Amino acid sequence: MTAKLLDVKGIETQFKTPEGLIYAVNGVSFSLNDGEIVGIVGESGCGKSVTMLSVLRLIDSPPGNIVAGTAHFEGNDLLQMNKEEIRKVRGAQISMIFQDSMTALNPLLTIGRQITEPLETHMNMSKSQAKKRAIELLSLVGIPDAKDRIGEYPHQFSGGMRQRAMIAMALACDPKILIADEPTTALDVTIQAQIIELVKRLRDEIGMAVIWITHDLGIIANLAQRVIVMYGGYFIEEAPVKELYKNPQHPYTIGLLGSLPRMDEDQPKRLISIDGLPPILSEKPTFCPFAYRCTHVMDRCWQENPTLQPINSTHRVACWIDPQTGRER
Repeated sequence: MTAKLLDVKGIETQFKTPEGLIYAVNGVSFSLNDGEIVGIVGESGCGKSVTMLSVLRLIDSPPGNIVAGTAHFEGNDLLQMNKEEIRKVRGAQISMIFQDSMTALNPLLTIGRQITEPLETHMNMSKSQAKKRAIELLSLVGIPDAKDRIGEYPHQFSGGMRQRAMIAMALACDPKILIADEPTTALDVTIQAQIIELVKRLRDEIGMAVIWITHDLGIIANLAQRVIVMYGGYFIEEAPVKELYKNPQHPYTIGLLGSLPRMDEDQPKRLISIDGLPPILSEKPTFCPFAYRCTHVMDRCWQENPTLQPINSTHRVACWIDPQTGRER
């Protein structure tokens, strides 16, 4: 049995606003194995990024507050570490690629300096050793003439090159886990494909585990081994990728897949959309958060919020109804 590299249980994160509390993440649990790529999917605002930022203790407090949960990494709870302890983990053992490379990179520092800094801090390298390693990393992620470009600033790089530089920074200390927060957003499809192939290749070469956050199920299809679907601050379905695409069990997942164009069917089908709007997170529901938009909704959905329950050894779903039959599970 594969040992769990990261084991997260019951994380709850809230934000205080002038209008009241925002229940951003509501008791989510998941695990990550060595060398595994897990995709976390869901529409914007469902809590994907906040979940991962909570694990790394990057939630600004105030207004944010992690009110419950544990996140065990190699036997130690990240949520109980002091500032010095968690600082030694972030960037060194668990790295994160943020969504917007232009705002994530420091415009006043060269690309080279932003890569060498963690090498000097976490790996105790000298400046010359760190510079040599930075050039190697830029070459590794496919930036041509890395030796010449190491002295350039972020604005001198294209969007795709900045994202590659972000990956180089994230890989600098040979992390065991790479968290990629929608790293291909705003990039054209050609660059997206290159970034995805790069991460897959680096996973194979370095052996790191990857958590890939996205709203695009199409990206996950060719990248991850396992996928977790998130909605309204909750995890609502989890399964191996092939099984989820072949046999989705939550009405929301079915809607997401139905909105994707399919290239493997003889007759093209009309794309569907999910009616309604995402839930308002200022209220923690006592009922299923998808009930307002669900075409299979029944009385029990309004009375009790379902939790993730196994339907087989690898597939879990939080739904009272079997969408294939329309009957209660």
